[in-house]
Amino acid sequence: MPASRSSYQQGVGARGLRGPAVVMGAASVHAEGMTMVRVPLLLLLTASCALGQTTGDPFPGPIVSDRDAITVGYVEFASLPDVDGGAARMMHLQVEPGGSRLFVSDMRGLLYTVSARGESVALYLDLDATPWGVQVEPSGSERGFQSMALHPQFNEAGAPGFGKLYTLVDTRNMRPAPDFTPPGTDDRTHDTVLLEWTARTPSAAAYDGGRPRELMRFQQPYRNHNGGDLRFNPLASSGDPDFGLLYVGMADGGSGGDPHDLAQNLQAGFGKILRIDPLGSNGANGRYGIPAANPFVARGAEALGEIYAYGVRNPQRFAWDAETGNMFFAEIGQNTVEEVSRVTAGANLGWNDWEGSFVYVGRNGVNPEGPRADPAMIYPVVEYDQADALLQRSAAATMCCVYRHAAIPELDGLLLFGDNPSGEIFYVDADELPDGGQASIRRILFEAGGTAKTLLELIRAKNVEQGKSPASRADLRFDMTPDGRLFVLNKGDGTIRRIVSASR
Repeated sequence: MPASRSSYQQGVGARGLRGPAVVMGAASVHAEGMTMVRVPLLLLLTASCALGQTTGDPFPGPIVSDRDAITVGYVEFASLPDVDGGAARMMHLQVEPGGSRLFVSDMRGLLYTVSARGESVALYLDLDATPWGVQVEPSGSERGFQSMALHPQFNEAGAPGFGKLYTLVDTRNMRPAPDFTPPGTDDRTHDTVLLEWTARTPSAAAYDGGRPRELMRFQQPYRNHNGGDLRFNPLASSGDPDFGLLYVGMADGGSGGDPHDLAQNLQAGFGKILRIDPLGSNGANGRYGIPAANPFVARGAEALGEIYAYGVRNPQRFAWDAETGNMFFAEIGQNTVEEVSRVTAGANLGWNDWEGSFVYVGRNGVNPEGPRADPAMIYPVVEYDQADALLQRSAAATMCCVYRHAAIPELDGLLLFGDNPSGEIFYVDADELPDGGQASIRRILFEAGGTAKTLLELIRAKNVEQGKSPASRADLRFDMTPDGRLFVLNKGDGTIRRIVSASR
C-alpha cells in the first residue's frame, strides 16, 4: 500500500516555510474564519534568487513503476461514432438520475446516450445545431463542449429540476455582453457559456425541449484554459444545504502563467471554483442564485459571492469521498507540477503564487529549493513531475473518484486519478492521504492477454484493429456511477471501457 500520512516529499524536507523569511509586509486574506497569508510574488522571487536556484526538478525520485501496482480487468463497454474520420473527443460520462441510461459528451458539441449495458448508442443532443444558436467553438485541443451535468431531479416530475441539463461550452457567438470579464485586458477570442436545457420528456430518446437558457457568460482573453468541470455534489440529498447547488470549474483565462493575476483576484470569476444555485435568481444578472452559505458572500463588493474556492489554474475534475465527505479536484500545472488537492469552502489553492506546493517563478518552472507552500494554503494531497519518465512531456492531471465499492475490491478505499496525455492511471490510499509529493503514487494497469498494459497500449492495439494509425496520446478521462461502475474514456479510439475486477 502507499506510504503513510507521515511520509513526505522525497528529499525535500519539512512542510513549513523554508529559507529566508519572506512574509514581511504580506497582506492577509480572511476566509471561513481563518487567515490566509498571501506572500507577494515579488518577495518570493527575491527569496528564490537569493537561494541561487529558480528552476529545476522538485522531485528527485521518479514515480515507481512496479511497486504495489494494481492490475484490473476491463471490458469494451460501448463505442461512440467517429466524427469527420476522427475518434470521438469524449469528456464526461454520467448516469441519468432516476434512470438507467448513461450520458456521454463529445467535445465537438455532441451528447450521446448509452444504454445501461452498452448495447446501443444514440445521439441525444447536438449543441451546435442551428436552432439552438449556441455556435460551439471546438477548434484546437482545449475548446469545445467542456462539461455537462444532469440535475439530480432530472426525472422527478413536478420538481424544480425536472428535465434540467447543464452544459459548459465555448462559443463563437460573442454578440451578448459577458457577465464576467477579465480585468487587465479587453481581448476576447471567444466566450464560455453555462447553459440550462429543459427537456419536456426527460426519458425521451432525444432532447425534446426548446432553446437553452443562458446562466453565465465569460469573456475569454485567450484560446486556452477555458471551462472545467460541472458537478452537483453526489453526496447531497433532498433537504441537505448542498443539494441542487452546481459547482463550476473556471480556468484562469489562459495564455501561460496567469499574466493578469486573475486566479488570486477575488473580484474576477477566472481561476475559481464557483458554487451557484442554477434555479435561483439573486445573481448579478438575475439568471442564477448565489447560495447564502458561500464563503465570500459577506465580503460584499470586495469579492464575488459565487466563489467557493480560488487560486486554480485549470481545474479538471471534482470528486467527493462518500465516507469522509472530502472534496477533491485535479489541477493541470504550468510547466512542472501536476496536482490533486482537497477543496474546502473559501480555500486558496495557491495559483499563481504557487504551482503545487512550490514557489512559482514564471514560465520556466518552480523553485525546488525555495520556501515551501504557505501552511494556510490548501496543500496538495499528491503532486507529480511533468518530466517523469512514465509520462509524456505534456503531462496533465485528471481525476476519477474515491472508490468505496465492493464491485472492484482491488480499488476499494483508493483515491483514483491519472495523467491525461499518457493515459497512466494512479492511486493513493484515501484513508491515509499523503502530504504531497509523488512518493506515494502507485500505478493501475490493465490485464490484457496475460500481460499488464497501460490505457495507451490498449488504445494503440484498438487503433490497429480499426485500421488506423496508433494514437500518440490517450487523453484519459474517467467517471464512476453511484453503484460503483467505473468507466474509462479517451480521445484516441472512441471506445468506452469499463473497469472490472481482475478476478472475475
